[in-house]
Order: sequence, then structure tokens, then C-alpha cells
Amino acid sequence: MKAQYYEVYLSFGSNVGGKRANIETALKFLNDVKVKIKKVSSLYETAPWGNTNQDSFLNMAGIFETSLSPQKLLNEILNIEKLMGRKRTEKWQPRIIDIDILFFGNEIINENGLTIPHPEMHKRKFVLIPMVEIAAEFVHPMLKKPIIELLNQCRDELTVELFNP
Repeated sequence: MKAQYYEVYLSFGSNVGGKRANIETALKFLNDVKVKIKKVSSLYETAPWGNTNQDSFLNMAGIFETSLSPQKLLNEILNIEKLMGRKRTEKWQPRIIDIDILFFGNEIINENGLTIPHPEMHKRKFVLIPMVEIAAEFVHPMLKKPIIELLNQCRDELTVELFNP
């Protein structure tokens, strides 16, 4: 029997150590667990969200293909974050890596510890700008609006600039 593959949209952020290398390492780990890159955005340097008393972030988004279920994908992501040294002690703290599931196809999932689409993504330019680069016309399954429209309506005023190393 042939495995079913799902198109998933993920967001990445890092503001500790070698930020670019951290994101590249996360991408390699995802590939190792059968989460294959289809398309990734550029890297963006962004002001920190929530706790502004920390270093800026590098963020990006990507479209991936996987046969993992949403819960198994979340488990793999949490494992990768832990392997890379992320410790979750307080909200909006500096982090080596943060990987969020934005969309799992067009599914709407609200389970213990797993909410898809990501419930805050439409409020955050650091997520929307990279998403527009790779999937501007993708329609948010709950809000029923394309990503480009969500960006145009976003009130987030934090700085998001194309990363130029």
C-alpha cells in the first residue's frame, strides 16, 4: 500500500548562536525523519515578539511533504528542538530553534497540545512575509483568506527585513 503524503507549511525562528546554521540544522533533521523540503522562503531578520529584550531573530517558512500524521509531525518537531538544545522555561524567551506547524494541508485540528492552523500566525508579520514569498495565494482554511490578504490586514508593526549576511 502506498503511503499518503501531506503538504505541510512550517515556520522557523532562531535568535541564539549561529542563527542561520540552527535553521539549516533543523532542516536536515526534518529531512532525516521524512519531512521533505518542497520550497523554502528567504531568511528574514526580525524584531523579537513578546519579550523585546533579546536579540533579533532569523525567520523563514517552508512547504514540506510528509507521510507523518499531524501528531507524529509535532512529536518529531519537539524532539528536534530538544536535540538542538531548546529548553522551554518561559514564554517568548530566546531560542536556539523554534519550529511551528502553520498548516497541515487544509486540515483544522484542535487537540490537546496541537492547534492547526497556527492560532496566532495571522497576527505576525515574521510568519506572513516569508509565507507570502512561497504561498501568497494559499487560503487559510479557517479565515478563508489568502496569505497575501492576511498580510495586508496584519497590524503587527515589528521590523521584518530580508536577511543580508
